[in-house]
Amino acid sequence: MQGARPRTLPTAVSPVLVGTGVAIGNGTVAPGRALLALLVAVALVIGVNFANDYSDGIRGTDDERVGPLRLVGSKAATPAQVRNAALGCFVVAGLAGLTLVSLSRQWWLIAVGAACIAGAWFYTGGRRPYGYAGLGEVAVFVFFGPVAVLGTVITQQEGPFGAPAVIGAVGVGMLACAVLVSNNLRDIPTDTVAGKRTLAVLLGDTDTRRLYAGLVIAPFLLSLLAGLRSWPLLLTLLALPPAALLVRDVLGGADGRALVRVLGRTGLLLLAWSLLTAAGAAVGGIL
Repeated sequence: MQGARPRTLPTAVSPVLVGTGVAIGNGTVAPGRALLALLVAVALVIGVNFANDYSDGIRGTDDERVGPLRLVGSKAATPAQVRNAALGCFVVAGLAGLTLVSLSRQWWLIAVGAACIAGAWFYTGGRRPYGYAGLGEVAVFVFFGPVAVLGTVITQQEGPFGAPAVIGAVGVGMLACAVLVSNNLRDIPTDTVAGKRTLAVLLGDTDTRRLYAGLVIAPFLLSLLAGLRSWPLLLTLLALPPAALLVRDVLGGADGRALVRVLGRTGLLLLAWSLLTAAGAAVGGIL
């Protein structure tokens, strides 16, 4: 359970919440498809966590780690066990995804699903993992934002999805990136020694903290602009006070185990922003 990194699960739930809220606002209620999308997202996130644990563990990147338990690095499980757990999660995600595609008749999403699984594996896996080249945040934004949010919308409704879906996709992508940035900010010292060139390592401590602040605040600015057109989307501003506290802590120099707490709270912020955005999109479409 610890190896699955439950603090990251809001990144799986949030895009499905937003996409489902948008679909409801557009007049579509499809709980079965929403649950299938949630299963795909959760299985992929747990799968990528196990895959990262496996790949980082066999490279020795996790031998010295401040954050949550790493199964391979701590020798709590064998590399083969962790690899098989990752592959099992990808199989579950694939089967749920195929079922969802068959219901929605959006067959082209099979290619998107295959790209998601490949992205999950090669984040730290393979000979040239893109997560070691400073591209992790780009992938997180794409897969957890536009792909997950708009994919949820597309599998539940027909026709155009509108501005709330786009704003939701960008906001979720940014806050999901903030979760990763808080993790990589904490790991700058150990990643530097291990040769893992994350974006945080490339930017350095100060600029990474500024990046985190921007990623957290920008979604609220988007919500404010969207609220000028549809006032229920202003509901997201209820989550602004905890966001401001997180920015204060990070810009104030939180490090080590304090950043472990920041990571968990950033995940909860993502969940809160997404829930409020989903509610605003649903209500805005009905009014």
